[in-house]
Amino acid sequence: MNHYKIADLTVAMEGAGETLQRLMKPYGADTKGKADITMSIDREKMHKTGAKYPHLSLDEWEYIQTGYAFACKLLDFDGFCLHASAVALDGQAVLFSGPCGTGKSTHTHLWRQYFGPDRAVVINDDKPLLRRTEDIFYVYGAPWSGKSALNNNIRVPLSAVVFLKQAKENHIRRLSNKEAVQMLFYQSQRPGGDRDRINRLLTLMDALLQKIPVYQLDCDISIDAVKTAYYEICQSRMETRNEK
Repeated sequence: MNHYKIADLTVAMEGAGETLQRLMKPYGADTKGKADITMSIDREKMHKTGAKYPHLSLDEWEYIQTGYAFACKLLDFDGFCLHASAVALDGQAVLFSGPCGTGKSTHTHLWRQYFGPDRAVVINDDKPLLRRTEDIFYVYGAPWSGKSALNNNIRVPLSAVVFLKQAKENHIRRLSNKEAVQMLFYQSQRPGGDRDRINRLLTLMDALLQKIPVYQLDCDISIDAVKTAYYEICQSRMETRNEK
């Protein structure tokens, strides 16, 4: 049984294939005692279920399935997984979310281009983990990060969530809580028909919306789009500080 530290949780896993073991390596932990989350992979069962998706190799199927299983279990620890590209800038995390093909990774790349790779660090390019600890929402890297496998094993406080929408002109607006919860729910990894965990997910999102601004950014692929989002987030942050 191999042990890992993911989102400040001890994870025990056995039976992983070569690809998953390689991707999990940066999260390895030398620890003993009872794990918070235990994952046992039945490769034979995985092979049977994966037969429905012949375009995926067994390793790819295992990678997808273990990521989903972990996201479901994370709900038991005040956390969830959002389909987004997460970047840390000056110690604050910004998540870019939206449907496939809207340019999440591209927008993160533009932030790194504009601010520099030392200042703008990718946390996770596809499925960052969010977790509430002592009433603060943190964003974590994770081994599951889509096709790019671009992730870092770091924890950064969440500053804003930005849903992207392709447009010819750049414009940003803060979403109402009703709009935001719908978009967060749609882009989260949801636990199927598990009502208890779905309720936990909605409760977490409600708590997040009390603290974190959620925006929609209509944007093209340009540095101007970066500036539009950055200055709005900074302005909101300054207003929040002045209110305290």
